[in-house]
Amino acid sequence: MPHRENTLEAETTTADLAAGDGGGNTPPPSPARRPRSRGLGWAGRLEVLILVGPALVVFLAFVIFPVLMAAYYGFFSWGGYGPATDFIGLRNYVNILTDPAFIEALGHNGFIVVFSLILQGPVAILLALLLNRRMRGQSLIRVLIFVPYVIAEVVVGTGWSLMLQTNGAVNGMLEKLGLGAFQQDWLSNPDIAIWTLMVIITWKYIGFAVILFLAGLQGIPEELYEAAALDGASFWQMQRTITLPLLAPTIRIWAFLSIIGALQLFDLVYIIWGQYVAATAGTSTMATYMVATGRNAGNFGYGNAVAVVLFVISLIVALIYQRFVLRRDTAGAITEGKR
Repeated sequence: MPHRENTLEAETTTADLAAGDGGGNTPPPSPARRPRSRGLGWAGRLEVLILVGPALVVFLAFVIFPVLMAAYYGFFSWGGYGPATDFIGLRNYVNILTDPAFIEALGHNGFIVVFSLILQGPVAILLALLLNRRMRGQSLIRVLIFVPYVIAEVVVGTGWSLMLQTNGAVNGMLEKLGLGAFQQDWLSNPDIAIWTLMVIITWKYIGFAVILFLAGLQGIPEELYEAAALDGASFWQMQRTITLPLLAPTIRIWAFLSIIGALQLFDLVYIIWGQYVAATAGTSTMATYMVATGRNAGNFGYGNAVAVVLFVISLIVALIYQRFVLRRDTAGAITEGKR
């Protein structure tokens, strides 16, 4: 019987070779054909239209249309009432980009962007690492850190403006503690007003960063830390080699939100310093410049042009960040197109 099985195998091999190209070579197997996608069809397209349609209409009506109208009115010298008839072309935009007050406000926004990342990021990561460990009062501490973020900007601005006045609570507390030499004009002194703003912004928005980082830490497997501990890694070595790399996508998303928010900062500055004090104190932003030179000056065409410039700057920053920073996070989510 073994001899019979060997004979059958030899006959089968010979038959396979005969079916080749005549030279004894077996043809390569044909590649598997991928089934063609038939698309959604009319029913699927109608379903997508019903689901996406309302959101698309709202987006076009409240985002795209106002931007287009602002760009249109930016070409006119318009007082806000009646049709815009005094066409001046690009004069508003030229005046904006050559106005030292706008350049100064743009510099303040850049300063706020950089130091928001420098001050809030490390502190928020350290607080998140602390609150991610089991401790008494953990939930209460989380709530207390997050509370400033949910308080309305009007309340925050009014409260801080009252406390930071020359005869306010902060200087009064310093005097009671025997630190009267450290009393300052926190809001009007151009040398420290911008740093006062940074302290307020950090106090207000660091809770959001902490909660975001805590959510990211919850997704890191505990087994990685256990394996690192068995290998003799210290606490800080584990944070450097495990926590920070795996938390990097969350950090990048937070940084993007922080950058866009800093570029569009308006409410806190306007409430605490007002339209005129902000410029003299060195805390004006592009948004406060827009209101001061547009609506409050009765030149709505100029104000619309400032809004367009602010929109374009924010859009360019967002696209650059998306291209060079967020690309590594979004590339893995789009796999079908690459194939």
